[in-house]
Amino acid sequence: MDFKQLISHSKEYGFIFQSSEIYDGLSAVYDYGPMGVELKNNIKKYWWDSMVRLNQNIVGIDTAIFMHPSTWKASGHVDAFNDPLIDNKDSKKRYRADQLIEGYVEKIDIKIMKDVAKAKKRFGDDFDEVQFRATNQRIIDRQTKMDDILGRMAALLTAEDMKGLKALIEELEIACPESGSRNWTDVRQFNLMFSTQLGNISGSESKLYLRPETAQGIFVNFLNVQKSTRQKIPFGVAQIGKAFRNEIVARQFIFRMREFEQMEMQFFVRPGEEMKFYEEWKSKRLTWHKSLGTDASKLRFHNHDKLAHYANAAADIEFQFPFGFRELEGIHSRTDFDLIQHQELSGKKLQYFDPVLNESYVPYVVETSIGCDRMFLAMMTNALQEETVPDADGKDSKRIVLKLPAAIAPVKVAILPLLKNKEQLTNLASDVYHKLQSHFNCQYDEKDAIGKRYRRQDAIGTPYCVTVDFDSLEDGTVTLRDRDTLLQKRVHIDQLLAEVADSVSMSNLLEKL
Repeated sequence: MDFKQLISHSKEYGFIFQSSEIYDGLSAVYDYGPMGVELKNNIKKYWWDSMVRLNQNIVGIDTAIFMHPSTWKASGHVDAFNDPLIDNKDSKKRYRADQLIEGYVEKIDIKIMKDVAKAKKRFGDDFDEVQFRATNQRIIDRQTKMDDILGRMAALLTAEDMKGLKALIEELEIACPESGSRNWTDVRQFNLMFSTQLGNISGSESKLYLRPETAQGIFVNFLNVQKSTRQKIPFGVAQIGKAFRNEIVARQFIFRMREFEQMEMQFFVRPGEEMKFYEEWKSKRLTWHKSLGTDASKLRFHNHDKLAHYANAAADIEFQFPFGFRELEGIHSRTDFDLIQHQELSGKKLQYFDPVLNESYVPYVVETSIGCDRMFLAMMTNALQEETVPDADGKDSKRIVLKLPAAIAPVKVAILPLLKNKEQLTNLASDVYHKLQSHFNCQYDEKDAIGKRYRRQDAIGTPYCVTVDFDSLEDGTVTLRDRDTLLQKRVHIDQLLAEVADSVSMSNLLEKL
């Protein structure tokens, strides 16, 4: 399904709403509806359980959004947390210069993928994509051009050469997507942090920032966590929390927002061992994504050409969204930059005494950071499908179905009395609902024909529907319908809990890791 259909579906079925919609909305800010909040909470739970429950040497923390302003001076955000912006003089639209260049490169990549798709169709099972990419001259030339442009852009960004970025945009003849004009302003830096003040006194002494990332809350609490939990290196600290960035170019639905949620883990290691753990966590995080049923072809690693000021290695796990491959999760080797900076600015030692080496040192850090909202969008992208299936009369009909993994589906079971005007059926269906509701998130639905109710549950991703009919009154059995296979079977009400619980358990996902 295309991106517009996904956005429409998200609103219609209560997953995502535009924030403050009755006042015409607020750009790049969204609210999670009744189905959305359930799915988002399930994604967070799976991440948390996989990080904290399954690892004895990883603990959790929940730090404040407001932090001492010196935190952001030490981290480099005050001086270096900038985006290169450029305006089109004709359309009056503002863009990130690097995203304009990346968009140009993406168009070349799309041409490559079209050539690959055509060749795959032509050669069928005998097609070797790796060999084709390595030997087809047109693809080689295009890939060389892409690599050259991205390499030049990375060098310009590293050097903070704003004139060079504009010159590259002009050289590539990149036009404004809105107007088609190439009449650009100069490129300039824009800091992304939101600022506010402590109390009601305005002034530099009371200036605070909304945190642009959750990681610094972990770093400043490094020793508190280590001493209180008696952890030995290597160990990790995990956190889920809101972060805020004043994105000038916020777009693509919930992919890039001004208020968003991060799921981060900082792993503290001995200096010199960071690259071993960096590779290890790259592998672990890719396995986590695949455990959710994501096809390997929709995931890829992208190594950073331009490293952040704190990193000595960085890679993204990219997912194939409807608008192309984009960053879903970052794995970074942050060195000892953050702890050293906080140690110097605060005057407090942030060192670990290693009993094995019998020495103290500032640990290095390997970070895994995933956007919860982007993960939500990836799961919706993966799951939302249109299918042709037989209806009650045996004829083909189309259905919209959200094929989420059962463990993270917003609703696990829907209880449906066959008819709403038969008190015996509705009473028994209510009894079944109350029997299950303390174990799973359930829905009770008696409105419309049973076929329409099935379709509503398919659209929100409910793995199982339980239909209470007249036979249920006689023998205590109900019809259990599977969302994906459409198979139906009779199950005794007393066995219903066990039948469903095994299939929707989070342990089914955790055991894949």
